[in-house]
Amino acid sequence: MQNQENIFARYHRQMILKGFGKEGQEKLNLARVLVVGAGGLGCPALLFLVAAGVATIGIVDHDKVSLSNLHRQVLYSEADIGHPKVSIAAKKLQMMNEMVTIIPYETKLTVSNCLEFFSNYDIILDGSDNFPTRYLINDACVLTGKPLVYGAVSQYDGQVAVFNVNGGVNYRDLFPTPPKDGEVLNCAESGVLGVLPGIIGSMQANETIKLITGIGESLVNRLYTFNALTMQSYDIQISANPLSAFLIPPDVESFTQKDYDWECGIPTTDLEIDHKQFDKLLSENITVIDVRNPDETPFITSFDHQKIPLSILQESFDEISGETVVFICQSGKRSLQAAQMFREWSGSEKNIFSLKGGILNYETLI
Repeated sequence: MQNQENIFARYHRQMILKGFGKEGQEKLNLARVLVVGAGGLGCPALLFLVAAGVATIGIVDHDKVSLSNLHRQVLYSEADIGHPKVSIAAKKLQMMNEMVTIIPYETKLTVSNCLEFFSNYDIILDGSDNFPTRYLINDACVLTGKPLVYGAVSQYDGQVAVFNVNGGVNYRDLFPTPPKDGEVLNCAESGVLGVLPGIIGSMQANETIKLITGIGESLVNRLYTFNALTMQSYDIQISANPLSAFLIPPDVESFTQKDYDWECGIPTTDLEIDHKQFDKLLSENITVIDVRNPDETPFITSFDHQKIPLSILQESFDEISGETVVFICQSGKRSLQAAQMFREWSGSEKNIFSLKGGILNYETLI
């Protein structure tokens, strides 16, 4: 009886809504949602799903909290830096609502584990920030028949959609194949207004609640876009793409053998070095090339380097001297591209590397 009184007191404001009622709350109190990514999108989505009373919420993330997260990932504080996101998020979310079961998975989502994870949940919410994971999530949702609540942000723009509901369109109907590596910059490269993931993540929570309770008009087969600078928004109808059926693995065996990093053009290479290897090289006579644009921050003061933007790098190859050359950028994507270009030009005469994770990751770890 006490529990029923607590439920009524906690959720009274949404239970008195026309069309929602006790029935809507009961549906939430039975629902199971898996949130992939406890970052900019995942944080606000998790806050509102927990507050709304979704019975069981799983969180998948293998990352740790860093200082650069704090302007947009509102679940974390300075005291959390260096700790796993999922354990911090689960602890704080549980304190918000003891009636909700929070299940943290401190692991990277892969073809080996995602089908098992997905089988235990009703709805998948994509809070990821990279194309391999987005295509992995989409294809796994199609295989398991799970609805997918999609969100993405970049700079001042955000998108929300609901895929794979009752045979509806999926992410590949909108974007059949991934862009080439480096073609579309992520938030670390292009930046993002801190409030934007909060807006889009909250919209994802809204769409999830609507799917569970059956209220309102869902963004099924529609893509909603929002610009934070102009406050303009529009949505477009998405139609089935014939290519989609050929691009999604037809069965579990094919899915578990698929390499999503390779499909998204992310190479496996011996060119990358981590921050410890880089620190060791800095004590030697090396050449460091920053291929970011001149106005990109943070500005580097801790070691000597040359600035040659990637856009003019090829015509500046003759200016690069030294037996060991390390390219750096914001997140490691452009520097890897630069290292590959320079290796092809110079042959095997030099030791050529790219700093994995870029200068943002390096300055967090040192």
